[in-house]
Amino acid sequence: MIRLKFYGLGGQGVVTAAKVLSAAVSIYEGKYAVTIPAYGHERRGAPVYTDVVVDNEPILLNCFVYEPDIVLVMDPSVREKNIDIGKGKHDGTVLVLNTKSEREASEYMEQYGFQKAYYTDAVDVALKWIRRPIPNGAMLGALSKTGLVSIESVMAALKETFGEKAGDKNANAAREAYERTCEM
Repeated sequence: MIRLKFYGLGGQGVVTAAKVLSAAVSIYEGKYAVTIPAYGHERRGAPVYTDVVVDNEPILLNCFVYEPDIVLVMDPSVREKNIDIGKGKHDGTVLVLNTKSEREASEYMEQYGFQKAYYTDAVDVALKWIRRPIPNGAMLGALSKTGLVSIESVMAALKETFGEKAGDKNANAAREAYERTCEM
């Protein structure tokens, strides 16, 4: 069982990304996934989080993730909003961060004690492909680098979720972010 926690800001597609990941895993890879969104922050720019659980077997729990195996951060400014993205992490927890800066990725790793991280400039990729600073599709591409889900499954789920035109743009963003993702 793999437990994920997604952090970001309202308007960045945090909950949508979790739902797309669940579709990618369950429909295109034959695994099981449960998305557990945390509603109540319905304001653009407010901190948002959502949880996802992925497994090869049916998932019989439906609760928040308290000890994540993967933490995905769509906006590095969440730490300035007093959000502890390291809460509940363990020695093997992996960070997937939206940043163009290796220095910022290193700071995150040091501050929160992550041993392994992946980072990419998802906003830059999103602006190129969808012409809006909404990094959710691109961040799913970065998440694919962890090996949790294939980039092909992510791209197919994005196309299915957003339809032909927007889906193709988001799938292209995911592919480019996947290719640009660096591992630390």
